[in-house]
Amino acid sequence: MFRPVTAALITLLRTLSAADWERQTVAGTWVVRDIVAHLLDTALRRLSFHRDGMRPPPPDAPIASDRDFVGFINRLNAQWVGSAKRLSPRVLTDLYERASGELADWFESLPLEAPALFPVSWAGEDHSAGWFDIGREFTEVWHHQEQIRMAVGADSLSNPRYLEAVIDLAVRGLPHAFRDVKAEPGETVVVDVSGPSGGQWTLARETDQWSLWAGQAPNPTTSVRLSDETAWKVLFNALPSADANRFTQIEGRTDLAQPLLRARSIVI
Repeated sequence: MFRPVTAALITLLRTLSAADWERQTVAGTWVVRDIVAHLLDTALRRLSFHRDGMRPPPPDAPIASDRDFVGFINRLNAQWVGSAKRLSPRVLTDLYERASGELADWFESLPLEAPALFPVSWAGEDHSAGWFDIGREFTEVWHHQEQIRMAVGADSLSNPRYLEAVIDLAVRGLPHAFRDVKAEPGETVVVDVSGPSGGQWTLARETDQWSLWAGQAPNPTTSVRLSDETAWKVLFNALPSADANRFTQIEGRTDLAQPLLRARSIVI
C-alpha cells in the first residue's frame, strides 16, 4: 500500500496553489510545506540508514529517558523543516517523488519477518519485526497526508483499506499506553471502531501486563465505541481531548477508557 498512497500525495501536491502550501495544519505549528518537508526527510533518512547502511549520526545529547528521546526526535525534525524553507514547492515535490519511489522499491524488496531497523517506540518495543517497522512508516505517510488534505479542503483517500491498515497498526501501541493502568487480571477493554475501516480489538489485563488481540471479548469491563475517523484522529493527535470525549461512547468503567483517549501512535 505504500506506493499508491505516496503517489496520491504527489498528485495532490502538484495541484496546490502557493497559498495552499502555507495553510495551517493540525500538526502543531506546521503548515503544509512543513509536513511535506518532514516526509521528505523521513524518506531520505530511511534510504540512507536502512537501504544504504549508513550509520546514523549520534544524538546531540545523552538519551536517558523517553522524554530525552522525544526531545531528540523533535530537534531532528525541526532542523530539517527549518532548512527546507529555502526550497520551493516544486523542488520539495520533485524530491519527494523520487525519494518515495525509491523507498517503495526498497520496502517491497524486504522480507517482512526480518528484524526491523528501528524498534517501534510508541508500541514500547525494544525489537520489532520488519513488517511493523514498514507499517510505522506507512502510518506516517497516511496520517500526514490526511493532515494536508484537511488543511487544503481536499477529499480523503477513498480506499478504506488504507485507513483500515493504519488503525490496525496504530492500536498495537495500546498495551504500552496502558502499561501503568491498574486492573485485575481478566478485566478487559473492548475497542469497537465503526465505519468501513473499522474493527474490534480487546485489551486484556494479564498478571503483570496488558495484551491486545483481535475481536470482542464477551462481557467486557469497559467498552469504547468510536468511528474510524475519530480513531485515527485520536491516535495521531489530530483531535482535542474535549472532542475525543464527545465523539466516543463509553460503557462500564470510564477510568479504563481514558488511557485510550490519551494514547498516541506517534513519537510525541
